[in-house]
Amino acid sequence: MGLMAQSNLRVAMMAGTLAISMVGVGFAAVPLYRIFCQVTGFGGTTMRVDAAQAATVVATDKTMIIRFDANQRNGLPWEFKPEHPTDTVSIGAKDMSIFIAKNLSDAPVTGTATFNVTPELAGKYFNKIQCFCFTEQTLQAGQQVRMPVLYYVDPKIMTDPETKDIEEITLSYTFYPVEDPKTVDPAGEGS
Repeated sequence: MGLMAQSNLRVAMMAGTLAISMVGVGFAAVPLYRIFCQVTGFGGTTMRVDAAQAATVVATDKTMIIRFDANQRNGLPWEFKPEHPTDTVSIGAKDMSIFIAKNLSDAPVTGTATFNVTPELAGKYFNKIQCFCFTEQTLQAGQQVRMPVLYYVDPKIMTDPETKDIEEITLSYTFYPVEDPKTVDPAGEGS
C-alpha cells in the first residue's frame, strides 16, 4: 500500500470516527440537557425533592400566587384541567394542587406530562415532592382521576436578587400520548 493510500485510509478512519462520535453526542444531548435543566431549574424546570428534604423547610409569612395551566396534545383523547386554577400559598409551606384527567375514548390510553414554570427564573425555587408527572399515567376507557401535585416554593426565592420581586408563578403541564407505555399506573396517580 502506497503512502498516499495510507494517508487516505487514515483520513477516512478519522472522518468515520468523528461521524460516529457526532451521532453519539446527538443521542446523549437530550438526556444531558434534561439533567442540566433539572439540576439548575433552567428553562422553568422545577426541582424534585423527597419528603425528608421538604421536612427541613420552614414556612414564612410571605405568600405567593400559584396559577395552574393544563394542556393536552392532539392524539390524546383526554380532558385535563386543574381543580382550582389558582392558589395562594405561604412561601416554604407544603401545599397540594389537584389536576383532573378524564379519558374520553372507549379504550385505555397512556399519557405522560411535561411541565415548566414561569417566570423561568422561579424554576429552581419551585420544588415538587410528589407529582403525577413523574410517571406515565394510564386511564381506562371513560375513567376520571384526581392527580395530586405536592409542592412548595423555596424561601430562598425571597433573597435572590433576580427573583425576590416575583409575586406569581404559573405551573404548566402538557400531557402527550405514549405510544409504547413503559409503566402502567392503574390508579392514575404518580409517585
